[in-house]
Amino acid sequence: MVLSQFTTDKPLDVLIVGAGLAGIGAASWLQKECPGKQYIILEARNALGGTWDQFRYPGVRSDSDMYTLGYAFKPWLADKAIADGETIRSYIEETARENDVVRHIQFGHKVVAASWSSADACWTVVVEQTAIGIRQQVYVRFLYMCSGYYSYTQPHRPTFAGEADFAGTVVLPQLWPSGLDYSGKRIVVVGSGATAMTLVPAMAKSAAHVTMLQRSPTYVVALPSQDKVSQTLRRWLPKGAAYRLTRWKNTLLRVVMYWLTRSRPELAKRQLLKDVTRQLGPDYDVQKHFTPRYNPWDQRICVVPDGDLFDVIRAGQASVVTDEIERFTTDGLLLKSGQTLPADVIVLATGLTVQLFGGMQLTVDGKTYQTDELMAYKGMMFGDVPNLAMAFGYTNASWTLKTDLTARYVCRLLRYMDKHDYTIAVPRRETDVTPQPFLDFTSGYVQRAGGSLPKQGSRRPWRVHQNYLRDSMIIRYSRLVDGVLRFGAKGVLP
Repeated sequence: MVLSQFTTDKPLDVLIVGAGLAGIGAASWLQKECPGKQYIILEARNALGGTWDQFRYPGVRSDSDMYTLGYAFKPWLADKAIADGETIRSYIEETARENDVVRHIQFGHKVVAASWSSADACWTVVVEQTAIGIRQQVYVRFLYMCSGYYSYTQPHRPTFAGEADFAGTVVLPQLWPSGLDYSGKRIVVVGSGATAMTLVPAMAKSAAHVTMLQRSPTYVVALPSQDKVSQTLRRWLPKGAAYRLTRWKNTLLRVVMYWLTRSRPELAKRQLLKDVTRQLGPDYDVQKHFTPRYNPWDQRICVVPDGDLFDVIRAGQASVVTDEIERFTTDGLLLKSGQTLPADVIVLATGLTVQLFGGMQLTVDGKTYQTDELMAYKGMMFGDVPNLAMAFGYTNASWTLKTDLTARYVCRLLRYMDKHDYTIAVPRRETDVTPQPFLDFTSGYVQRAGGSLPKQGSRRPWRVHQNYLRDSMIIRYSRLVDGVLRFGAKGVLP
C-alpha cells in the first residue's frame, strides 16, 4: 500500500503503529474479526519483531513463559517455555506470514504527530521516512498504538565520573554492538534487573569472569525452562488444545501466586529467599546480595531459567557485588566502599527510558495533550481522545495476555461502530474521578518516567487492573455502551 493514496476523501480504516509482538497480534486479530478493514502498519525500524529484533545482547530471552507470552490464536510449539530472543522473533515473523500481515507493513516510517478533527471524524498523521527525512500525511479513522512503552534509540544511560579514563569497552545492552568479542575478558555488568540476570550466565560461558554490580538486590526465582505439563498434554491432545490448556493453567497459576504474594508478603519473601539459599548454599550471603528492601512484586520478580545464574555463581564463573560506583578507573571501577573491580568490558544494564506513542505529538481539535494529562480508560483508551487505542501489557504477567484482550476489544468496538453507522467513539473523562499513578510499581524505569506516563482513575472504568481474569470479564463481556464511552458521527465530539 502507498501512504499517499489515503486522502481526506477516503481515509484508511485503521493505522497500527509498531510491528512488534503487539502490532503483529493486533493486525492478525483485525483480519480475523474485522475482515475487509483497510489497514497498514507503520514501523520506524527496518524489521518486524520490535523488542525481539532490537535486543541482540548475549542470552536475550523472555522472562515470561511463552504459553502466555504467545498469541491466544497461535500455539507455541517449541520445547522451551522460557525462550530465546531469536526463537521469539521467528514466532512473530511466522505469525505475520501465516496471517498475511507482512504486505501491510511499511518499514522505515516513523509517526511524528497525530491530529484529530471531529469535523472530519479523522486523524491526520504525520509520517517521516526515517532513511531520507521526508514527511507526508496519512488520513485514518482509527489509530492503534502498538509501539511499546520505551524508546528504542535512547536507553537509560547514567554518566559516571572518570569514564574517559577507562581503557576498556563500555556497552549498552539495548544497543549491543555486533561482533563484540568478550571471550577471556573480565566483565562487569552494572544492574540487577532481568537484562543483567540474562547477561551474566550467557557471558560467563566464555568470559574470564563476570561480576554483576548492583546498588540493591532484586528478588530472583529459578523456574524450569520447559513446561512438563505442556509436554505431557501434547502427547495426548491436539496441539491447539494442549496449548490452550497450558495457557490457562499458567495464567491461573500466575494470578493465584501474585495474589498470595501480595496478600502474604512476608511469607512470600521467606520462601523466595529460602529457594535462593537452597541454590547457593548456607554460606552464601543471601541477606546482602539477594534480599531486597521492598516486598515481592513492588517490582517485577526476575526469573532465571533452570537456575542458570545460580549455576555460574556456584561454579565461580560469576559473582555478585552489592555496592555503588564512585568512579571509573583506567582498568575498571572504584566503588564507594573502596573496593576495586577490574574490567575489560563494562555493560551498563541500567534500564529503559519510558516513551509512550514513540514520542508522537497528540492533538485533538486543536488541543495538544502531553501524555501525563491523559487518563486511561480500561487501560487501553484515553479520556476525551477519540478513536485511539493503545496496547499496554501487564507488569505482573505476560505482556500479550493484555494486548490480546485489547486487540479483541478494538475489533468489537469497530464492528459496533459499523453496525450503528458511528464514526466517533470517545471515552468522556468524568470530573469526580481522582487521578492516580498509571502503574503501582517502584521499578526504576517507572519512577524515572515521572510525568511521561498517563494516569489511571480512582474507580472503574478508569482503573488499570493487573489481573487477567478481571480484565477478561470487563473487556470481553461488559457492554460497550457504559455511559462513559460515547458514540457519534462527524461534527463534534459526543
